[in-house]
Amino acid sequence: MNETMSYHRYHGSRRRGVNWLIVLLAAAVLAAVCFAIPFGAVIAGARTDIRGDPQVMVIFGCQVRKDGPSILLRDRLDIALDYLEDHPDMTVVVTGGKGDDEHLSEAQAMYDYLTERGVDGERILMEDRSVNTRENIYYTFELLAANGYDTTAEMLAVSNGFHLARIRMLWDRAGGAYNLSTLAAPSSHLPSRIWMYVREPLALVKSFFFD
Repeated sequence: MNETMSYHRYHGSRRRGVNWLIVLLAAAVLAAVCFAIPFGAVIAGARTDIRGDPQVMVIFGCQVRKDGPSILLRDRLDIALDYLEDHPDMTVVVTGGKGDDEHLSEAQAMYDYLTERGVDGERILMEDRSVNTRENIYYTFELLAANGYDTTAEMLAVSNGFHLARIRMLWDRAGGAYNLSTLAAPSSHLPSRIWMYVREPLALVKSFFFD
């Protein structure tokens, strides 16, 4: 009798263990699929796509350190400078407010970086109120409209490639995706690039539902 009970307890416990393993594996597969969809959208969007002849360039902010723009932000600014060499008449909007861990606004840091490298400060508009990508776009539209620009005209968004899918989505919600070109900056700092391609799919999902 005792042997029979021990047998059933052993195999019952083993079946429960197998069932939990199946549940955990199914959850892992589901999580991987749920991550893969936005990850694929981020990868697909990480490209330069110039449409028409944009006259306004919008450079999206990123972290500013005590010694100046972070590596990812410098990547954005450097590719913008390369483009501006061949398009010297463009208006430039630098967009990004001041974070709690930043000593000046991202817009001001970008303005300083660009003007120190020869861009005419009269061509640069600073949007320094925003704290996220959605606000970057909405406050940029407000700033352009206040300065007499047609916000339905063709524009060029500049950011690291991983960021562009979210920019396109939120730009579309602001009513202007049809007129948007994108310029994909490289992400030259490998650890940051890896982390951002993990983080950005989650940010894309968050923005899809809440922005």
